[in-house]
Amino acid sequence: MFKKHRPKLTPPHLNGDAVQESNNFAPNSRAPVSPVSPISKNTLQFYCQLAHGSPTAFVSGFANVKELYEKIGECFDIPSSEILFCTLNTYKPDMKKLLGGQIGLEDFIFAHRKGRPKEVELEKSEEALGLTITDNGAGYAFIKRIKEGSVISNIPHIQVGDHIEKLNGENMVGKRHFEVAKALKDIPKGTTFTIRLVEPMKSGFTSIAPKNAKTGKMAYGSGKETLRFKAGGTAEIADQDDALDVGIEKINNILESFMGINDSELATQIWDMSVGKRNSMDFAEAIDDSDLAAFEFTDELIIEIWGAITDARDGRLK
Repeated sequence: MFKKHRPKLTPPHLNGDAVQESNNFAPNSRAPVSPVSPISKNTLQFYCQLAHGSPTAFVSGFANVKELYEKIGECFDIPSSEILFCTLNTYKPDMKKLLGGQIGLEDFIFAHRKGRPKEVELEKSEEALGLTITDNGAGYAFIKRIKEGSVISNIPHIQVGDHIEKLNGENMVGKRHFEVAKALKDIPKGTTFTIRLVEPMKSGFTSIAPKNAKTGKMAYGSGKETLRFKAGGTAEIADQDDALDVGIEKINNILESFMGINDSELATQIWDMSVGKRNSMDFAEAIDDSDLAAFEFTDELIIEIWGAITDARDGRLK
């Protein structure tokens, strides 16, 4: 139907073995001490803290997630390689608040540093381990969800937010989520394997908290404008777009259903490919002429994604 080289069969689902995905403040109500410098209108600046506790800093001058981590490292005098992931508007490792392909202009960034390493030996007693994996866009894959009742759910030492550093001694640093998921899937059922994890550093300062509504000041994360990271390392400010947000969420769900991948940055790139396209044929051709061709999306997947995009544009998705 579309390009001849596009495979016609749907890629096998990972059967929950390692589904891949693409990144509440401290209880005390006292607001953090704000930096002296006001936010410049000409240079975007974001409030930032280390999730385990730190003074508040401003970060600016970045166009992608990797550059953001470097800027955070400079602010707090730590190597950027120490940052596992960032959450927005919460110091907790809340996977629903992960920093992904966009940041609201009033969002408060919390950077989660590497904490304690741990090794767990376990038997792959089922084909599906029950892990959902995402990555931070800068070389670290980590656990986003653990399916209830799965093999992993019965191992208390493996937790959401843990970075998967090694599998049977093989280094996973620098690999994307789908590569780590495939490595887990390829482990034969019935064999014993070792997984080396690094957990995020635990919070040690409960007195640090961003401003909230009780202070009479605007809460973070309530803005209408968003900094969106674009393919190719650029970023742009855009007004809140409900159709885009709903469309990206739906694309993520479709990618997970067809391929076991859930990645906000990838979903945003796919959405951008649809701009100006009149039908699924034009959309498929744009995909095949881009670096997304490497994913070898099937015809069925393209049709499903195009349907979601048009539904989002026309307001049929809520």
